[in-house]
Amino acid sequence: MARISKLSRSVSGRIVLVTGAGSGMGRATACLFADEGAHVAVTDINAETAQAVADEITAAGHSAKAWTLDVADRDQIKSVIADIATHFGGLDIVINNAGRGFGASLEDDDAFDEGWGKSLDVLLTSHQRIVRASLPHLRQSDAPRIVNIASTEGLGATAGKTAYIAAKHGVTGLTRALAMDLGKEGITVNCICPGPIRTAMTDRVPEEDKQIYARRRTALRRYGDPEEVAQITLSLCMPASSYITGAIIPVDGGLTIRRG
Repeated sequence: MARISKLSRSVSGRIVLVTGAGSGMGRATACLFADEGAHVAVTDINAETAQAVADEITAAGHSAKAWTLDVADRDQIKSVIADIATHFGGLDIVINNAGRGFGASLEDDDAFDEGWGKSLDVLLTSHQRIVRASLPHLRQSDAPRIVNIASTEGLGATAGKTAYIAAKHGVTGLTRALAMDLGKEGITVNCICPGPIRTAMTDRVPEEDKQIYARRRTALRRYGDPEEVAQITLSLCMPASSYITGAIIPVDGGLTIRRG
């Protein structure tokens, strides 16, 4: 029977770069895309965890290869992306997921300046560098997609996270700017803002505290799982998602809507 609809919801055969893919949301994203038939470039600053995820994917019969990538290293970004495109024969999708927090007191000049610089390098500057290095390859794709992973801290603010919050707000602004700049070429650029998710960054929070926070702050009264974020990333990268760009999408269990 002939299909009535015209737009594909499959990413099978697509080539996807995932940064910070060694754990948490990055790993979930890499595994999900692989399950859906994509060729996955698994990149992480930790070579062992990147290789472990790539091995996990290939052991399941899917396509993946690991690269070590420090997203704060401009030259390494260029080298790794070129290698990925050569290995897989192109690049269709870029997922800017890598990140970590660098905390410091406002009163500690040296530590704060260092944390500020590292936060912007890893959480914001890396995004535009990766996008720019990927553009020659994305322009050859018939369904080029970019997804930046920010945070609900990019939509509001929590005390004590100044540099992190500034960087994440920068990611939402960068997403909108890139969407405008690249829209005429059919390259979509969107941003996901995860809320409280069970990742390595939240492992140090006691389970009881997680439950209390979730009940008080989210509509769904629970923390999210990494795959729940990955599923939205996948949806934005489908060929069918060709008219969504510049969107800032919270995946937060209703945290940003709850007022009581």
